Order: sequence, then structure tokens, then C-alpha cells
Amino acid sequence: MFGMRKQSGDPELDAAVRELAGADTVAFGGVGFAGTLLPVTEAYRRVEEAFAARPEQAREQVDWLLRHGSPAGRAYAATLLERVDPAAARDAWTALRDDDGEFTTFSGCVMGPATLRGYADDRLSAR
Repeated sequence: MFGMRKQSGDPELDAAVRELAGADTVAFGGVGFAGTLLPVTEAYRRVEEAFAARPEQAREQVDWLLRHGSPAGRAYAATLLERVDPAAARDAWTALRDDDGEFTTFSGCVMGPATLRGYADDRLSAR
């Protein structure tokens, strides 16, 4: 499912993208009563930081993730694009509106099911 991916040359970035590619959960902060950061949240933050340090490498990896990642991985990829290329993010969210892939979301202690279609609709309507 995940296809071959060109390595970025940055082991931390590559590991973070691998983590996001197989993600089944979207969470941008701590979850549960303890506010624990999930490995996918930490991976998201590593890729986000890579945009500041190595924007070209990070963009290549995010573009790959958008095409080949799990539904949650593609949601992370489109979210990452929002900060660096809002037009590309809008295009990504528009394309993802046709995808019924499922994942779990966390907002603090609240966990819930989501589809990529619904998540994309929410992101587009918030703009």
C-alpha cells in the first residue's frame, strides 16, 4: 500500500514519514487524562520541524505521504501543507473529499471515528 519512497537522507525525517504513512489515528496534542503524546503526533511534529530546516526534502516526503499514506497519514500530509502551501493544501483536501478511508481522531480525552471525506469537508469549510 505504501509504495516505494525515495529516502530524504535524514533518518529522523524518514522514520517520521514511515510512522505517519501507517497511522490509524490523528491527534495533534496530548491524549487521555495524562496528555500523552502518541508516536504519530511526535512524528507529525518532526516533519513539521523539517519544513523549517529542510523544506525541499520535507515537501518531497509530504507529497509522497499524500499519495501513498494511510487515510490518517494523508490527513496529516494535507495538514502539514496548510502552513507551507495553502493552495496545495486546499487542492489536497478537495481531492481527499472522495475518500471514505477511516481513522480515529483524538482531541484531549475525546476519541472518535472519522472518515477522510468528512475530515476534508470540515477542513475546507473552516477556511
